[in-house]
Amino acid sequence: MQLLSIRELSAADIQRLLDSSARLKKLSLAGKPLPQFPGKVIGMLFFENSTRTRVSFEIAAGKLGFSHTSFGVMGSSMSKGESLKDTVLTLKHEGVDGLVMRHESSGAPYVASRFFGGPVINAGDGMHEHPTQALADALTIIEHKGKLDGLQVAIVGDIQHSRVARSNLWLLSKLGAEVRFVGPRTLMPRYPGHLPASVHYDLYSGIENADVVMALRLQSERMSSGLVSSIGEYASMYQINSLALRFAKPDCLLMHPGPVNRGLELDDAAADGKHSVINEQVANGVFVRMAVLEAAFNGVAKAPARKKVSARA
Repeated sequence: MQLLSIRELSAADIQRLLDSSARLKKLSLAGKPLPQFPGKVIGMLFFENSTRTRVSFEIAAGKLGFSHTSFGVMGSSMSKGESLKDTVLTLKHEGVDGLVMRHESSGAPYVASRFFGGPVINAGDGMHEHPTQALADALTIIEHKGKLDGLQVAIVGDIQHSRVARSNLWLLSKLGAEVRFVGPRTLMPRYPGHLPASVHYDLYSGIENADVVMALRLQSERMSSGLVSSIGEYASMYQINSLALRFAKPDCLLMHPGPVNRGLELDDAAADGKHSVINEQVANGVFVRMAVLEAAFNGVAKAPARKKVSARA
């Protein structure tokens, strides 16, 4: 199985992964035996900085009996000019059984899957997708709300540059939720009318009666200048705080995929308050990634159809 994007999975495939995540979480928390994959080696290719995703994949692999090897650009021959293709071929012929990959270029995991031949899991590629984060978010919502179908989910902030927003959009809409994009006009996708989401430029009307409010960080590393007039003005207009949350449903969930910039996307009272499930998102990331690794080697979910996507190799 490959997991390169949520968009390529069917609703049934997504539901199978969520069901497997819940099953593995129940087993793990009860201290019961988990599926084991001794002798299988996972290559952790993180060519962008990561804490939550990298560590949770490493923990997930360890719980399932995988061995793993981790490296990035500075720890590999790519720092000497080796292409992504040749790096992947080297790992393949050295006996690595599967790849977990984060890369700054959208589509890079597709390049890897073309040459590797075994399971490739996208841990975030450029501004394209972050499939396992969306699965962790969905599992967290289901645990609190019992469903996704019919829920109103407002995703607030830097939509244009967010791979998390894209993966969540496809997952939530496939499973029946209504998605709203909320933020400045300059940080919206170029053609939002082509996406299954409504667009709102005012925070309060955008999150009104929302069941879930998900804040995103400003991804300054991917931005061109001038998209936000000032950080202070952005915070005054789009920060999620106790005042803003009054417009959402009284039992709304407050989410953030991390890392959180306190005082910008969220204030302390919101981040640590009764609505926040941010720490649960982090915890569920481990169980979701266990389910994805299990599916990659057991074929629990279908492999998405491969297609050509350009990426800098």
